[in-house]
Amino acid sequence: MHTEHGTVPADYLEYTRRKGLWIAGALFLVVLLFILAISVGAVSIPPADVVQTLFGAGTSAKWDRIIWNIRLPQALAAIVAGTGLAVAGVAMQSILRNPLASPYTLGISSAGAFGAAVSIIVLGAGKIQSTMANPVTITNPYLTTIIAFFFCMLATAVILLISHLRGASPEVMILTGVALSALFSAGVMFLQYFSSDTQLAAVVFWTFGDVGRSTWETLPFMAVVVAGATLYFLLNRWNYNAIDAGDETAQGLGVSVARVRLAGMTVAALVSAVIVALLGVIGFVGLVCPHMMRRIVGDDQRYLIPGTAVAGAVLLLASDTVARVIVAPYILPVAVLTAFMGAPVFIYLLFRGYKR
Repeated sequence: MHTEHGTVPADYLEYTRRKGLWIAGALFLVVLLFILAISVGAVSIPPADVVQTLFGAGTSAKWDRIIWNIRLPQALAAIVAGTGLAVAGVAMQSILRNPLASPYTLGISSAGAFGAAVSIIVLGAGKIQSTMANPVTITNPYLTTIIAFFFCMLATAVILLISHLRGASPEVMILTGVALSALFSAGVMFLQYFSSDTQLAAVVFWTFGDVGRSTWETLPFMAVVVAGATLYFLLNRWNYNAIDAGDETAQGLGVSVARVRLAGMTVAALVSAVIVALLGVIGFVGLVCPHMMRRIVGDDQRYLIPGTAVAGAVLLLASDTVARVIVAPYILPVAVLTAFMGAPVFIYLLFRGYKR
């Protein structure tokens, strides 16, 4: 292969081709998991029938209703939310140059949860029901997202302020996230204290992140936000590569570090706010997926961002599928499973950081 600067080494072409193959393989895995996620549950549906139904050639009216009304929006929500949380995490880690950064560990998800709880309980943006299947139905997802986004940005402002302080190590940033999480969790408990029994049960249930509460009405809104954010991060991949080399190096290359950092954190906060407002708090996806893909495709944001996006979809889709069958007939919220997987990884990363 020839360019205006000469010949591209064959080893480099093979190196980039392997990265592309890994990402393509992960995409194929998403398709397989997507079909599997729709197949399994209280009612098992053969994968072949799932594919036929998705292409409009289904033979069972009962399966059609289960697939189109329940399992398809849930599986799509897992893909969208997993992608959004993962790309927000990889962008935060690059922007802040902090390997422990993610919407959950920095307290941004907790801030969004408090904002969503305020909008649902205080402002009446959610309809409280006494049903076990769906205690909270958000009647105004836009208002809920705006309030959640406001509190996410409040937490983001604190994080950015701390990051500008001299000597703000990754550990200090995480301790700041712990403090913010405690603060906003206290706010949620304050609201719960003054809630009725039904509201209290509903809010507790709602704070468990679960893709099963996604509907055809809210899914397009979440998908548009996540797609726009992913595109934005991809367009800024070279800026993030420059920031990874250090603020001084990035500025020397013509990157406006302060502007890129503020804009990137704002977009990441928006993604977190939308997902928290619609699905509840789902932790550790934004922390685990970037580190998984770094071991496979390296630190180059050209491959790391799309690879992490696909890994997020794989992780959350697989977690939701397992959560529905692991203690059947009970259905676990997917956030329980992501916490079980993410907490050991988080402890390992902390230990490795202190060891270094």
